[in-house]
Amino acid sequence: MAIPSDYQKTLRACYLGYVTQAICANFTPLLFLTFHSSYGISLEQIALIPTVFFLTQLVIDLASTQFVDRVGYRRCVLVAHALAALGLAMLAFLPAVLSFGGIFLSVMVYAVSSGLIEVLISPIVEACPFENKESRMSLLHSFYCWGAAAVILGSTLFFALFGLDNWRILTLLWALVPFCNIFNFLHCPIDRLVEEGDDLGVRGLLRLPLFWLLILLMVCSGAAEAAMAQWASAFTESALGVSKTVGDLAGPCLFAVLMGLARVLYARMGNRVSLRTAMLLCGVLCVGCYLLASLTAAPVLGLAGCALCGFSVGIMWPGTISSASQACPTGGTAMFAFLALAGDLGCALGPMSVGFFSGLAGGNLKHGLLIAVLFPIAFVLAQAALRQKRHSTT
Repeated sequence: MAIPSDYQKTLRACYLGYVTQAICANFTPLLFLTFHSSYGISLEQIALIPTVFFLTQLVIDLASTQFVDRVGYRRCVLVAHALAALGLAMLAFLPAVLSFGGIFLSVMVYAVSSGLIEVLISPIVEACPFENKESRMSLLHSFYCWGAAAVILGSTLFFALFGLDNWRILTLLWALVPFCNIFNFLHCPIDRLVEEGDDLGVRGLLRLPLFWLLILLMVCSGAAEAAMAQWASAFTESALGVSKTVGDLAGPCLFAVLMGLARVLYARMGNRVSLRTAMLLCGVLCVGCYLLASLTAAPVLGLAGCALCGFSVGIMWPGTISSASQACPTGGTAMFAFLALAGDLGCALGPMSVGFFSGLAGGNLKHGLLIAVLFPIAFVLAQAALRQKRHSTT
């Protein structure tokens, strides 16, 4: 079935919505070592930056179950993009005045935006009159990856041309993306996912045992993805001894590109490959990637493990969302909010664990990443349990 032209506008706005989220999540980590040297912030404090970002998202995810349906998707998504632009603009100015406090406040503002985007964009697309929803969801989430790659490539090019000292100007340029997308969401059609009164509601969801397995999968997905993505730049520079330019391109950039590639491949082949099998195999690959990155002494192999980890986590997050949509088609906004909450909880736990255990090991990031392998291991076990539970009910 062809997509109505008006809904193509919705799709484009949602694509840019995930690009906006990618900017919020991936730009600041490129500056971790800059913050460390410029403001004398310790690794333990820097570890709090992604933690604050994802914990703020987590709070918004939880709160959104109470207000999104009442306020409406359009108003909420417009506010989300306005806050993204504001938070990035604050990041350009406040650290010079408040040091770590300025970074902390700026991150909190655009984290609210990122949390709203995470809750809203998937159900907006799910409510559109598309076929092959699994493939659509995988392709939609690939734009987060392309946004992340654009942030890293664009920032690396900017720093090469104009110097790292001008990072504040670049921050303002990235803020233009969410500002411009406000106008896209003003006019595109946005439908309700489930008619009022037809959804299960919070209590109905929490009574489903299968839903709790899906929640665990989202926690592990977020942790496995963010632990490597948030620390990839610092890891490739300090642990592997490469330059910042090489580290950013071969670490977080290649990570994002391969993650996006995995999502596009599944969008193309989803009707021929079992989602459950693909997710289980990707979980096993992710375990191997973490072990390779953290245990090898060869920089090339360490970079390979870091980059291939992006491919391995590619379909974990959107695949879990698709699995939830199939298992609970009347879950409504609350379901997407709880899934986003679980994913963001994982995104907070993953980088926090890496930073904490690296600090205990005297700043050795390899030790932190070795601890983080527990998250993809848990994902594999949860996915196997989900497969077993579904087989036992069929």
